[in-house]
Amino acid sequence: MNIVLFDEPKIKTSLLPFTFTRPVAEIRVGIFTIADKWRRIANSQVSFLTDEYLSKKFASKNSGDNYIINGALLPDEKIFQAIAKLEKGEALVKEGLLLAVRADFLPFYEEIDSFFTEYSIEEYGGNIVCLKHHWDIFALNGAAIKADFATLDMQKSKEIIDPHTIIYRKENIYVEDGADVKAAILNAESGPIYIGKNAQIQEGAIVRGPFALCEGSVVNMGSKMRGDTTIGPYSKVGGEINNSVIFGYSNKSHDGFMGNSVLGEWCNLGADTNTSNLKNNYSNVKVWDYFTSNFIDSNRQFCGLMMGDHSKAGINTMFNTGTVVGVHANIFGGGFPPKFIPSYSWGGSDGFDKYDFDKALQVASKVMERRNVVLENEDYAIFKHIFAMAI
Repeated sequence: MNIVLFDEPKIKTSLLPFTFTRPVAEIRVGIFTIADKWRRIANSQVSFLTDEYLSKKFASKNSGDNYIINGALLPDEKIFQAIAKLEKGEALVKEGLLLAVRADFLPFYEEIDSFFTEYSIEEYGGNIVCLKHHWDIFALNGAAIKADFATLDMQKSKEIIDPHTIIYRKENIYVEDGADVKAAILNAESGPIYIGKNAQIQEGAIVRGPFALCEGSVVNMGSKMRGDTTIGPYSKVGGEINNSVIFGYSNKSHDGFMGNSVLGEWCNLGADTNTSNLKNNYSNVKVWDYFTSNFIDSNRQFCGLMMGDHSKAGINTMFNTGTVVGVHANIFGGGFPPKFIPSYSWGGSDGFDKYDFDKALQVASKVMERRNVVLENEDYAIFKHIFAMAI
């Protein structure tokens, strides 16, 4: 199967700031990204149909027989089989939302909303799990960890040999090669715990499932990792984290609370940074929505921080409920910064200036070099495009 994962434009916009720098399907929810989930269930490579400025880094592949699938759709066996049975010229929809098309050509990205209307439409009768807003990433994460965990081959799980680590529900814990756990408490009674390749859980850390710690990441000593949380690859975390997703290559290493939040890649939260995830009056949290360019009701009582790639917060930063931060923002100083901080912002509660593009790129390059990752020309072009759009 030649699977091409497309960005539905409204959903892509509603998932900003995370989709500034990646297609929708490259979002991590659960143990794996959505693209990885499709690779695993179809045993096939995937490509992407996305905005033009992202398409050089995330290209599409046209085979002449293409399964063009909504990149916000989390696969399960039932939906995969329904898509696999499509004939050429057939489209699968759910209540007006395009799920998949089988076609002999790829449309232009701008044609996504209309090109399938000439196809034979089949309404999907099953339930679907689909991202529609940025808060869905953390809201769906616990169930996604459980679903991903169920696809693992438990026969390949390694033993935790440290005699000082306390384990509850050993059969609900999966450990990859090279993982190191010392003097920790792992409680998988409420959900599974996944510990990735060469990941570390240090002394005194308490981890409650569902929880995923991806390749090369570290849970610092004395940390409290609550359930429904994913720490993406090559990240370092500490303090207290609850129902949050870190895509990868990001640090929240120190004390401080982060709850019901999402961090992109290459983010850093300074020591004692805290995120509020519940209003004092217990009302629903309003969150900035890029599609409407306004604050909208999330219909959620708990919602913390949404921070795009390469953004940073200085020590003792306090984020209010439902704060949205764009790409390459640098936040510092006392008080609460505003609940919406555009990309390439430099400042804090006293006001913001526009972050100099060259300085932002210098920081990004240095941060990536520390993890032996090179800032490529494609990344530069993406960042330049975002900078031009920034307020």
